[in-house]
Amino acid sequence: MSTYLRRAALASSAALTAITALVLWPGGASGVTPSQDACHTVNNAMPRGTCGSFHQVLAENFNGDHVPVGSFADCDHNSEGRAAYCAKLPAAYRKEFWAYPTGWQDTQKSNGQRGGTYHPEDTVSVSPSSTGDGQMHIRMYRPAGGGDVHSAAIVPLPVKAQRYGKYSERFRVSKITSGFKSAHLLWPVRDDACPGCEMDFPEGEWNGTISAYHHPLGGGDQDAYGGNARWSSWHTSSIEWTPKSTKYYLDGRRIGNSTRGVPNTAHDWIIQNETAMNGQYPAAGASAQLDISWVSAYTYGGK
Repeated sequence: MSTYLRRAALASSAALTAITALVLWPGGASGVTPSQDACHTVNNAMPRGTCGSFHQVLAENFNGDHVPVGSFADCDHNSEGRAAYCAKLPAAYRKEFWAYPTGWQDTQKSNGQRGGTYHPEDTVSVSPSSTGDGQMHIRMYRPAGGGDVHSAAIVPLPVKAQRYGKYSERFRVSKITSGFKSAHLLWPVRDDACPGCEMDFPEGEWNGTISAYHHPLGGGDQDAYGGNARWSSWHTSSIEWTPKSTKYYLDGRRIGNSTRGVPNTAHDWIIQNETAMNGQYPAAGASAQLDISWVSAYTYGGK
């Protein structure tokens, strides 16, 4: 069994484990200091260049690009390494993005529940929006005739199997239907090398609010940071992972800072979208859509 398939079963486990503390923003619990600077973009302008100790290796705003439905196909190639690829993608995108191959199970399905299977070939595309802004569109759905939800998980290749870094994106859900969720996360390349490790942000059911979850090295209670920000509006999220801490930013505000059990091995950044885990399940024929205006990723050059 592929370790990626096993990861899908374990990822998005925030709803299943104990919570050390729930920190709310704005006006939430003490200990989280909001901050804002040029490194934490709050509008649709994609950041470019170095950000302190973080050195940019991926900056994709999708502008001017057309990658139609059907392009994220034939993805079951070299899935364990940075050489993974989807054979039907244009060359430029093949170097930037990989997707969980068709037929792999999402978290709920892997856990033996009503869930979904990954189908990047009919859920993921890139095209201009009505305003002309280039966007990646992830349209998940349940077929009109019933059956599994069609899910999608995108993996940015320049930071695949990387230790530490900064991971940012600009996103919203433009069509909301109950039964769908996201858990964009950093997940260890080797589970046994970093047991219990997981950093999830943004995460939540699309008809709910956005949260961040830090699962410490070695297991134990997770740190959780939540508030009232909803998926229907545009937001910018960033995870900043260093040897001493993992910090979570939403719209330029630091909403979480975890220093306990900071993961210390190579992880993949997985933009995972799947069946909801709150007991809701989409009706036959239902669909929902996530739009991503840009993604930006960095290596870490500090000590």
